Amino acid sequence: MQSTYIETQQVSFQDFKNSVIHDYRLGRISREMSYLGRREVLTGKAKFGIFGDGKELPQLAMAKVFRNGDFRSGYYRDQTFALAIDAVSIESFFAQLYADTSVEREPASAGRQMNGHYATRSLNEDGSWKDLTAQKNISSDISPTAGQMPRLLGLAQASKIYRSVKFEGSEKFSKDGNEVAFGTIGDASTAEGHFWETLNAACALQVPMIVSIWDDGYGISVPTQNQRAKADISEMLSGFQRNEDEKQGCEIIQVKAWDYPALMEAYAKAEHFARYESVPVIIHVTEVTQPQGHSTSGSHERYKSEDRLNWESEFDGLLKFREWILDYNIEIEGREEVLATIEELDSIDSEAKKLVKEGQKRAWEYYQNTISEIKNKVLPMIELLQNQNSEIGTLIENFKKIISVSKKDVFSLVRKSLLVTRTNHSSERQQLQNIYNEILKVEKDNYSSHLYSESEWKATNVKEIEPIFSENSEDVDGRVVIRNNFDRIFEKYPETLVFGEDAGNIGDVNQGLEGLQEKYGNVRIADTGIREATILGQGIGLAMRGLKPIAEIQYLDYILYCLQGMSDDLATVQYRTKGGQKAPVIIRTRGHRLEGVWHSGSPMAGILNLSKGINILVPRSLTKAAGFYNTMLQSDEPALIVECLNGYRLKEKQPDNLGEFTVPVGKIEVTREGKDVTLVTYGSTWRVVTEAAKELEKLGISAEVVDVQSLIPFDLTHEIAESVKKTNRLVVIDEDVEGGTSAFILQQILEKQKAFRYLDSEPLTIAAKNHRPAYASDGDYFSKPSADDIVEKVYAMFNELDPIKNPAIY
Repeated sequence: MQSTYIETQQVSFQDFKNSVIHDYRLGRISREMSYLGRREVLTGKAKFGIFGDGKELPQLAMAKVFRNGDFRSGYYRDQTFALAIDAVSIESFFAQLYADTSVEREPASAGRQMNGHYATRSLNEDGSWKDLTAQKNISSDISPTAGQMPRLLGLAQASKIYRSVKFEGSEKFSKDGNEVAFGTIGDASTAEGHFWETLNAACALQVPMIVSIWDDGYGISVPTQNQRAKADISEMLSGFQRNEDEKQGCEIIQVKAWDYPALMEAYAKAEHFARYESVPVIIHVTEVTQPQGHSTSGSHERYKSEDRLNWESEFDGLLKFREWILDYNIEIEGREEVLATIEELDSIDSEAKKLVKEGQKRAWEYYQNTISEIKNKVLPMIELLQNQNSEIGTLIENFKKIISVSKKDVFSLVRKSLLVTRTNHSSERQQLQNIYNEILKVEKDNYSSHLYSESEWKATNVKEIEPIFSENSEDVDGRVVIRNNFDRIFEKYPETLVFGEDAGNIGDVNQGLEGLQEKYGNVRIADTGIREATILGQGIGLAMRGLKPIAEIQYLDYILYCLQGMSDDLATVQYRTKGGQKAPVIIRTRGHRLEGVWHSGSPMAGILNLSKGINILVPRSLTKAAGFYNTMLQSDEPALIVECLNGYRLKEKQPDNLGEFTVPVGKIEVTREGKDVTLVTYGSTWRVVTEAAKELEKLGISAEVVDVQSLIPFDLTHEIAESVKKTNRLVVIDEDVEGGTSAFILQQILEKQKAFRYLDSEPLTIAAKNHRPAYASDGDYFSKPSADDIVEKVYAMFNELDPIKNPAIY
């Protein structure tokens, strides 16, 4: 087990001096980065800037106790910390400010995130895991300023789980659970629910987590006393303080941001509590200054008083640090020793300014060279077209007037040139088009790659294995199929765990996990509190550390609590790091067609629109659901799997190859052949549509029923278009609201699959009413599409076609 910082403090004076001066140098470099970064924005060379000036000292102290294998989940003020652990350099800091799309020059996000959003790369180029215990880790930052908290819970809990869970390769992710997860948050953001939910869960679970609260007295322009019930967050949190010998609660430490020795002591104590005792710790860092205000978008002089501004100047952390260094002296063997002279510190200040300027200059040159390379490829080709079209000269003239050329300016010039020469078929124009296609391919990768995995483990690469049935296959309740399949999963994958409300002791509300906690223990099959946002957060953090978590949200309606984390965090992990990180968590839920306003909703359109980057899987049966779990556990992508609530008690034939058979993502299934109309649906509504298809058969209408199965990705081989080509009519049935998922499905079929070419009738959507479903079976009947609704509306299509053969019903 690694030692803690508190145990390694027996050092020589020279080592101590070197450490202090090193910290001062890093602090000055970071401050100069902030100063120059702001100037780069205000002079127009970058779009926006937000910096960590004023927080240098506490972040240097935090870096002292941050070890290989540890993780940070923070927000966009932690540049000094990132600098101290070598997660960012001067060059990469400015590369991010300029939005340089090179992973080598800007490894955190390849220019996809605003500055201040840091990440280390957890993955090799092929998408495989690096040895995370051999490096210091930063989980990719997000801008919602408490959105990083739920993920932090999972990152910390992983250490506790790794103390008892071992599997082949687990040594890449943990050394006996000795890692600590560090979180950072601004004081004002502690007013957010995510902060409280995370802290509450951490105190209940007793995970090794240290949260630093940077308290500068404001939330942008709003003072602290207007943010919370108490201005002092430590006072508000006092009820969370653990009692002696109690396995609940946390430790709370308050320390001033300008007090260097007190900060070192505070973080040393915090590390000891978290790493050795698995106790969560809050470090409330007070009297933080913000020398340049919130961001480049405004000036803090607008809302801070003159007294406050004067105080901030006097209590600037680096100024106080400098004073402490100059005041420090000690007698060793009769000789007075000092840390540094004024001249030495002045020299460090000058050196820091020079280093930052040189690094900024290099970053700008690299960034500009990338643009120049593109410009130099296309401009000579466009100039060759001047003699062939008079408008080209004007385009070139306008382009050369641009003071600071960006990629979009170059691409716009090329596209306009191709547009005005569209009737020209010269070899020069063809060459320009070829170059355009070549550079466009590169920029598509720069700006639009890695929304989903591009590794060999991506979900669409998982081989389909069909379920095997024999004469010995039993007819059982659907919940037995899913339970027995989970049993095989937990036996097969020791890194898999599931957690949620009622998931453990009682085996979930529908008994899909019945008896599994007793068999596999309460670490792998765990109950949680009622706290959906942090159930998801646990899943994200655990998955980022190499486990295979299944985060259970009891009902689909309550996934709305998770939607912020799904959208802002989970769905964007691969994209915002350009393949540098992944979090293959499976979100398990159940929904559709039960009883009551909050137990039968189908908010699929919201999920679809906000969760691009997550596989959205909607199986019609529990056997299909089991197959999707088997598929996704072989993948390195996240997924939402929605089990059918009304399927747990329905009989299904149990496959003989439980835990092995897979259902491919992005593949539809034609469950009933037909020749007159294609009926497209998914989930529980499939049973209603199938019933309607039988009724339509009696009316002389042959309906083909298509189960979508996978909404994202959607019908990758365009089989629905082939069905429409055969039937020439299309109806999409969905229990979401009008214009919801049915509109998405229709757009995919008509626009992407070009199935409009085969239609002889106007396409039809049949959706639920625009209100939530009313209670009881009658509520379901009148709120969502019934078999009667489907029969009548489909029949009306054929009444319009031949009213004599198909007379109107009403």
